[in-house]
Amino acid sequence: MKRANRLSRSRDFDAVHRRGRSVSSRFLVLYWLPQDEPAEPRIGFAVPRAAGGAVERNRIKRRLREVWRERLERVAAGHDYVLIVRPGLVEAAEANGFAWLGERVDELLGQTGVLAA
Repeated sequence: MKRANRLSRSRDFDAVHRRGRSVSSRFLVLYWLPQDEPAEPRIGFAVPRAAGGAVERNRIKRRLREVWRERLERVAAGHDYVLIVRPGLVEAAEANGFAWLGERVDELLGQTGVLAA
């Protein structure tokens, strides 16, 4: 995933979290906020310590970045996103596989109504 598609500043995460809308599932929460100046969609990942140790958290972030990269063309431009992992996702993703993780992200994206036609 290109740097242009990543949220990296704390203030950007905070803005999406505070002013954005959200949808959630058992394992994930997705916040989104329209950008001030429409550009490529950007995403940030938040994986709390409750999700596992550093190795598990970094592994799930790598997998989520790959899932997001595959779906980037279908996501409408002009929005920032923050995807928050809930406890239990790491174990469920290990047990069910990469395709299952992609399906969970697709569910959330479908609920947002921001998918490009």
